[in-house]
Amino acid sequence: MRQYFKIFISAALLTTVALLGIGCGGEEREQILKVYNWGDYIDEDLLPEFEEWYEEQTGEKVRIVYQTFDINEVMLAKIENGEADFDVVCPSEYIVERMMRNELLLPIITPEFEAEINAKGINYFDCISPYIKEQFSMLEAPEGQDPNDYAVGYMWGTTGILYNTKYVSEEEAQSWQLMFDRRLKDKIFVKDAFRDVYSPMLIYAKTLEARKSGELGEDEMLPIETIRELMYDSSDSSIALVESYLKQMKDLVAGWEADFGKEMMTQEKAWINLMWSGDAVWAIEEAAEVDVELAYAVPKEGSVVWFDGWVIPKYAENTRAARYFIDFMCKPENAIRNMDATGYVSVITTEEVLEAMRDDELETVCDLSYLFKHSDGTPIEGADSVHIDDVLYPDRSVIERCGVMHDSGDRTDRMLEMWSRVKGDNLSAGMLIGIIVFFSVLLIWGVWRKIEAYRKRQRHLKRRRHERKTAK
Repeated sequence: MRQYFKIFISAALLTTVALLGIGCGGEEREQILKVYNWGDYIDEDLLPEFEEWYEEQTGEKVRIVYQTFDINEVMLAKIENGEADFDVVCPSEYIVERMMRNELLLPIITPEFEAEINAKGINYFDCISPYIKEQFSMLEAPEGQDPNDYAVGYMWGTTGILYNTKYVSEEEAQSWQLMFDRRLKDKIFVKDAFRDVYSPMLIYAKTLEARKSGELGEDEMLPIETIRELMYDSSDSSIALVESYLKQMKDLVAGWEADFGKEMMTQEKAWINLMWSGDAVWAIEEAAEVDVELAYAVPKEGSVVWFDGWVIPKYAENTRAARYFIDFMCKPENAIRNMDATGYVSVITTEEVLEAMRDDELETVCDLSYLFKHSDGTPIEGADSVHIDDVLYPDRSVIERCGVMHDSGDRTDRMLEMWSRVKGDNLSAGMLIGIIVFFSVLLIWGVWRKIEAYRKRQRHLKRRRHERKTAK
């Protein structure tokens, strides 16, 4: 037994040493930049290029340690608990609100840093769309703090329906009612992101209620002011309303997915998927290569427009490199490369970007004058009529029926409980404790049996040795 214990301890020590040694190589922490981002959300060739660019600008070396996450809340838990000292993180807008409220962020754009990059002629923060900055300024923040100083936009998009045109018509995809079509049973996938599902379902449910009460005509939609108000609504009544609709949908849903829905759509194992526009672009392009035609729509009832941005957590240890990295990501040519690599849309909206993304072979024409503006707020010439992919760049008419999600504060737990009930993976506290106790007993019993078996073998060997000695 002692022998096995020694082997275990030795292995543990070796593993610990190995883990501690990873990425160190004698480097100081100031020479490492830890970046925490969504999966498949950057052109990774830019990472070593930043290391070179940073040394050119500062004369200092830096090495990027890059990690990814799939869910905002998983990332946030690590930051809140102080489990990791990431220097740059990419949360969504409502998480930015929570991080600012809980004082988890450091300012990105400081007077000193702005003066430094202005002197070098590398201030790319001015390339961010005024529309995006306006949206960030509306995020809830402690009094006296401007969210644009603590979060710099990265990507943005909408939440809608990706559908297979063989089985679903364009007209059907214009309403959230499609998610309740029994003809599509077991062919529906939904993002496992409760906020991105909650808000569209609340908009849809409230639209139907308003029509039933006569507040809206049969084909009328909620005004944008109401949709924006609903982005703050996490009342018990609204949570219950959404839950009732989601439970109606649940019987039709084949799965709740974090990332695999794209592949399910391209393989025609799913026919519709409630998902983000960036994932939709990737799926549409991949499906086309295997002769599967997919399309994307933002239902007319309304939906969500979302934003992700770079922040610097308060536990960051290399804030200088972090600020330079965020500035580097705002460089127009890098923004274009990131869009090509990920399928998502950058918040960088210079003339250079517009020209790169324009596609005159497309029939679709979009009014993007709300987005492509000069720093003084005037629209870029021709932005009101652009031949462009309308999944990537939604027309003004689409944006005018979409609201920005906000943090629900201490109501978040109630929403998560609802989401868990809908998916059917909820366990009561008593059940959870019972399961833990049951498996703990099994573990203890199993260990006890192994110990007893070992002792029995030892007694048997001892007896055999004694018998052999006696025989001699």
